[in-house]
Amino acid sequence: MSTRISRNDLARRIAADIPEGSVVNLGIGAPTLVANYLPTDIEVVLHTENGMLGMGPAPKPGAVDPDLINAGKQPVTALKGATYFHHADSFAMMRGGHLDVCVLGAFQVSETGDLANWSTGEPGAIPAVGGAMDLAIGAKSVYVMTDLLTKQGTPKLVAACTYPLTGVRCVSRVYTDHAVFDVTPDGLRVRETFGENTVDSLAALTGLDLADVTDAAASLRGN
Repeated sequence: MSTRISRNDLARRIAADIPEGSVVNLGIGAPTLVANYLPTDIEVVLHTENGMLGMGPAPKPGAVDPDLINAGKQPVTALKGATYFHHADSFAMMRGGHLDVCVLGAFQVSETGDLANWSTGEPGAIPAVGGAMDLAIGAKSVYVMTDLLTKQGTPKLVAACTYPLTGVRCVSRVYTDHAVFDVTPDGLRVRETFGENTVDSLAALTGLDLADVTDAAASLRGN
């Protein structure tokens, strides 16, 4: 059995955790996949920082409207009742605490919930913070979608971020290809494992002190 799940499966897992009635922003990159897996029997309103409420899933081939894009310049669809507004108004929504959930990518997340997702600090790297800093401090819940390890095998969950910060103590939950982690006042807690991963194996990969709350999380999902 694999120790990893695919990005599409991870997007589906995140979509299942978004509460009905939420206003949600999906960050550039992998988080945009979440839009394709939101349950059709509940209402979740997707917000884009370039000025749209009511974004739908990616369009089918041949049905692309060039005037409908998300902040990552990817073609999207508009659901019935969708609205459009100025870029500045969109950022006012983000900064004003009007978003229930945002899903962001990450280079690093600390065990206290600090987020680094706009620069690795490498010489010549192009800064790409976009609206992430506004989302990180403005959304009521900040979910991170990322691989647990870099291509070089370095953990992205760390005791303290070494890359430039996007936000301090802002992350609520981290969804990785190996497991789901909750950020708590006592550090990172393993909410759910995928494949053959265990709390002990995850602790060995990350070098962090991890607690197991998988049974409690499963019980909550069952309710």
